[in-house]
Amino acid sequence: MGANLSLTFTDPNACSLVGSLCLQISSPPATKPSLGDLPEGCVALILEYLNPQEICKLARLNRAFRGASWADFVWESKLPVNYEDLIGRVLGDDLKDKLCKREIYTRLCRANAFDDGTKKAWLDKRTRGVCLSIASKGLAITGIDDRRYWNHIPTEESRFNSVAYLQQIWWFEVDGQFEFPFPAGTYSLFFRLQLGRAAKRFGRRVCNTEHVHGWEIKPVQFQIWTSDGQHASSQCFLNDPGKWNVYHAGDFVVDGATASTNLKFSMTQIDCTHTKGGLCLDSVLVYPCKLREGLKHF
Repeated sequence: MGANLSLTFTDPNACSLVGSLCLQISSPPATKPSLGDLPEGCVALILEYLNPQEICKLARLNRAFRGASWADFVWESKLPVNYEDLIGRVLGDDLKDKLCKREIYTRLCRANAFDDGTKKAWLDKRTRGVCLSIASKGLAITGIDDRRYWNHIPTEESRFNSVAYLQQIWWFEVDGQFEFPFPAGTYSLFFRLQLGRAAKRFGRRVCNTEHVHGWEIKPVQFQIWTSDGQHASSQCFLNDPGKWNVYHAGDFVVDGATASTNLKFSMTQIDCTHTKGGLCLDSVLVYPCKLREGLKHF
C-alpha cells in the first residue's frame, strides 16, 4: 500500500532531474580541435617553408602531417631548378616519371655513381648545392699504364676505395674533362692529394713517406677552363706529408644559360730537371663556393 502511494505521488521535478543526469552520463564529452583535424593541403603549405629535416620530424605527428609530407610541391621547392637534367645525367632518363618528388630528393642526396663508377654526384641537404667527385681512374694521368711510375692501390680513405699512387716520375701531368648540368652558381674545383702512402698496421694508421721528394723544389700548377671561355689558374707547393689535403685549382661561374657546362682542368709539374714522387691522388672535387669550408673536414 505504501509503495503504491509513493509511486502515485512521485515528484515530476525529480523525474526530469534524473532524466537530465542520465542524458549527461550517456552523451560523450565534446572533443577540442587538434592538429590532426587540419586538412592535408593546409599542412603541406606550412611544410613547404621548412627544411627537409624539420619536415621529416613533423611527419611523425599524425596521419595528416604524414600525408602532407609527401606532397610534390613541398619537395620540389627543395630541389635544384634543373633537377630533371640532373636525374637524366646521374640516375637515368627512365626514372623521371617513376619517382615522386620526395623520392627524387632522397635519391639525389645520396652519393650516386655514374660513368662506369668513375664519378659521384650528390645534393647537399642543407644548401641544395650540387657536389661532384671524379675518381683518379676517371682522369688522364701521364704514365699511368707504366707500373714503374704509377699504381692504383685499394684504400678505405677514398670515396672510390682506390687511389693512384706515384712512385717517381720526371713529367707530372694530370688532366680531366667532363660535361655536367650544374645549376646556376659559382663553383670551386679542388684536387684531393696526400704525400705518402697510408696503410694500417696492428689496427693503427701509418703513413710511409719514404718516396716523397721533389715537391718542395717547384710548385704544382693547377688550371681550369670552361666552354664559355672562363679560365683560372693557381700554384702552390705540396706539403704536410701523411695527411689528405684539398688544393684549390680555381673557381668558375655557371649562369644557367646552357643545359650543361663543359669543364677542363689540369695539374702539372713538368720541370724535368728533377724527379718527384710519393704522391697519392684520390680525386677531383667540384663544390659550390659556399661549401668550401666544409672541405676542411672532408
